Amino acid sequence: MTDAFDLLIEGGTVVDGGGGPGFAAAVGVIGDRLRIISGETAHLRAARRIDATGHVVAPGFIDLHSHGGLMMLAEPRHEPKVRQGVTTEVIGVDGNSYAPFLRQQDLDDFLTLNAGLDGRPDIACDWGSVAGYLERFDRRVAVNVAYFIGNSALRISACGWDEVPADARAMDRQRGLLREGMEEGAFGLSSGLDYPPGAYATTEELGALLAEAAKLGGFYHTHVRYTLGDGFLDPFREAIEIGRQGDGPVHLTHFYHRATYPGPPERMLKLVDDARAEGLDVTFDLYPSEWASTRLLIMLPPWIQAGGVAKTRERLADRAIRARIRDELAARGRSYAGAAPWADLRLGYFARPEHARWEGRTLAEYMVETGLDPTDAICDLLLAEDLRVNQVTPGPHTAGLAPFFRHPVSMIGSDGVLIGAKPAPRTYGSFPRVLGEFVREQRLTSLEEAVRKMTAAPAARLGLADRGLLRDGLKADIVVFDPAAVRDLATYEEPRRFPAGIPHVVVNGTLVVDGGEHTGALPGRALRRSSTA
Repeated sequence: MTDAFDLLIEGGTVVDGGGGPGFAAAVGVIGDRLRIISGETAHLRAARRIDATGHVVAPGFIDLHSHGGLMMLAEPRHEPKVRQGVTTEVIGVDGNSYAPFLRQQDLDDFLTLNAGLDGRPDIACDWGSVAGYLERFDRRVAVNVAYFIGNSALRISACGWDEVPADARAMDRQRGLLREGMEEGAFGLSSGLDYPPGAYATTEELGALLAEAAKLGGFYHTHVRYTLGDGFLDPFREAIEIGRQGDGPVHLTHFYHRATYPGPPERMLKLVDDARAEGLDVTFDLYPSEWASTRLLIMLPPWIQAGGVAKTRERLADRAIRARIRDELAARGRSYAGAAPWADLRLGYFARPEHARWEGRTLAEYMVETGLDPTDAICDLLLAEDLRVNQVTPGPHTAGLAPFFRHPVSMIGSDGVLIGAKPAPRTYGSFPRVLGEFVREQRLTSLEEAVRKMTAAPAARLGLADRGLLRDGLKADIVVFDPAAVRDLATYEEPRRFPAGIPHVVVNGTLVVDGGEHTGALPGRALRRSSTA
């Protein structure tokens, strides 16, 4: 072998992503491709050698749910993710994507509406098409992205912002936009059925859109309609029915058990097993954390947002409408007078200087000091901050995560939100938590199986034939970690802490993390469904 390697990682245990036992080998990199090398390597020429003795060498991790679609463009080093070993992440999730938009005003309004979830960084957002949006990522960010088209973007262009049925003409427009976006590189359709205006879509509408996506090899990535029916199994039954109607694959994102559910985790997992036994292609991801995060606007009834941003602002300021909101909050079981039930809702991502002191504090604290009830507190903050406030709240039932993680079709999606001084700790720690806590400490599964769930399995779900495995000729997305020391250090109190035990990360053949520090390299690409190079 006479080739000179750009990088040679020697002395480690290769866990190649396929689920089989780890083995001793070196991994060489030439350009953006890799080669597995057995036996001695001392005679090989390499521009850079890394001694991985005592470490695992694995494919780069693939995050199946990320809110980095805007913040990554503003902060392209993307350290919260790449320092976890993430080399590819899925964006455009929860139905909240930023292309295609036929009118710049609609895109601007949607950026405002979703700022409390994905941020509103100071960048030019003037792309319009999926192709124009994806170009912003190519070799300008640290990691690769795989993009999904959110049904909110489709609905806005076809139906406007109101809760109206999608007639035949609107469906034709949605299908056309989806088809064009997938031809430009998108991997499928996403929905977030708690987020208007995408939430206004019916089961049949989504089934028809999935049918269009499936023709081009795409799948349906869904945040389900959590308020549907029994609020337990019915939301996921609808998602599976959409797959049945659209004759296409379904991926349930952040699929987990809540302590408030009226039944055990096994009943949720049985839905997946029964659907697969029927012949449907259903998979899911979970985030390994007990803390959730989204925009504060989600605490209010969804009808508040009908008609778009200007109408939303008008309703938030209307005292008669606030009285109606109080009644609905009370009906949900939240007290609309006392602060105690709101002590688990932490606020963040404030822009106005007078609100800076509330960054990372709870809504209960804000209510006590201001004397406001929940309705006035939430509405006043959203109006003053132009809807951009974020929240962190309790999420999965921690004891219920194990059966989901062990399930053979489970994968990992961090659901990482990159805004606010104190984001949910899952943003900085999801993948090392799997390796440190779930594998090493709790022994929920083998290291090899955990790596498969974070590499080859999501690559296969996305149809990435040249990533997710360490095999000769594939793309050189690589993570080197210490299996005895890798650990999530992010906590609720200090969530912006990088993990331990991940010294090296390679993206497209380029070292992005070296010796535990970011190199400044930006080799990431927007992967395209039709051409994943």
